[in-house]
Parts: sequence; C-alpha cells; structure tokens
Amino acid sequence: MNLLDKNDALSLARLRDVLIRLEDTIIFALIERAQFKLNAYTYQPDVYDYDDGYKGSFLGYFLHEMEKVHSRVRRYTSPDEYPFTQPLPTPILPALDFPPTLHPNSINVNVAIMERYLQDIVPKICPAGDDLNYGSSATRDVECLQALSKRIHYGKFIAEAKFMDPTQQATYIRLIQAKDREGIMALLTNRTVEAALLRRLRRKAMIYGHDITEGGDIVLDQETQDKKISPDVVVDLYERFVIPLTKEVEVDYLLQRLNNWDGPVTIKTS
Repeated sequence: MNLLDKNDALSLARLRDVLIRLEDTIIFALIERAQFKLNAYTYQPDVYDYDDGYKGSFLGYFLHEMEKVHSRVRRYTSPDEYPFTQPLPTPILPALDFPPTLHPNSINVNVAIMERYLQDIVPKICPAGDDLNYGSSATRDVECLQALSKRIHYGKFIAEAKFMDPTQQATYIRLIQAKDREGIMALLTNRTVEAALLRRLRRKAMIYGHDITEGGDIVLDQETQDKKISPDVVVDLYERFVIPLTKEVEVDYLLQRLNNWDGPVTIKTS
C-alpha cells in the first residue's frame, strides 16, 4: 500500500482504480495457473516428508515458506495485506508509518478464500490430470490466492469510505447499533455498479484469453482460448465468490466500526 494520507487512501475514485488493477492481476494469475493440470497431489496432506514435521499439503508448506519470507520484509504490516499462515517471523526492516485509514478490526477471511479456491476455482480453470509440475502450479496458486485475498479484504477500505460519507453515516450508525446485517448489506449493495463490473470482467477475460497479433488484432482461436481461461469462469468467480465475500468483509468490518469510536453516536428512539 502506498503511503498516502487518509483522504487519498479512502477516495472512492482511488479505490476503484485499485480494484480495476486487481481485476487484471487476478485474471492473469488465473490464466497462468490454467496452463498446468490440476495436479491433485499438490493439495493432498502427507504426500511428502518435511524436515520440520509438517503434515499438511505441499501447497500449504510452500505458501507458509513464501509468507515467512514476505513477513520478514514487512509485507503483512501493510493494512491491505493478510497472511494465510501462522506463525510468521517479525520483519527485519523498520516499520513504516501508515496513515490510520482503517478502524482496528480482527477480520481475516483467508480460510474461506482457500477453501473456495481449492474446491471451486482450481477444478474449473485447470485441466484434469497430473503433469508433475507441482512447484510451478503451487507458485501460480500462491499468486492467485494472494491476489484474491487482497481484492476481497479491500472491502474494508470500501466500507470505511462509505461509512465516512456524511450523507450516509447516520444511517450506517443506526444499522450498526441495531446489528442489522441485512440492512447494512442492502445499504452497501449497488447492483448497477456490480453489473458494470461483471461486463468489464467479461470483456477483459475475452481479450486476455486470446492472442494478439503484432497489428493489435485479437486472434479468435478457440484452441488458444481453451488453453487459457473462459470468460464465463471469470465472471462466475466474481459473481458467486469475490463480490459476495467482499461484501461480507464490508459488513463484518462495519459491525466492528463503532468499537471505541469517538465520533457522534445516534440516540436510539422507540
């Protein structure tokens, strides 16, 4: 995360730019993973012997080793980065002074992201079978998981920006005080924006899933498309997984938003 002041970090225009860039990151990561077969051994526990006695999957081992390195260079001190594994070492680099953009919270949905990724996403984007490229496929898995995690946890910034909107704050406070999850979800939801997002994703996936000639023309080759990723899969991923889980993060964040808050609080009336 760039070191911006709070107003810049919570600008809805800036947040939209970040989310659009993450769309590209996710699509390309999925395309890279889809070039390898499913490689089920990567996800099964007790397949290999590890020096430290670890008994989980190869992906779990690889992910933890990667996150240990990333933790040492303070990746997870950034408010938009969340690890999948624990314990992790302390950073060797000095701490950065990030602006206090988010209210303190305990939300990390990476367990749900991992579960949905393994059960619903990988089988849809990867051909069945085993090509022995376990290291390569696990590397791509980590890239996919980290991109999805960042995108989904960005819901906290979206929720904070919407909460700080003076035209909506009183309504959010009332719903939070009432612990009205459905009411908060309804207030957060913008079906028009979601529909536009899905249309943009489909177009991107169609373009990125084909080769481009030197002249800039799209090569409409079904064999090439089959080796990459279907636009339907990308749209379905966002519609059934990314968008709903992001909104769950937003709701959970807002339900914690008034904890130790020193701002105005509405008075409940009968």
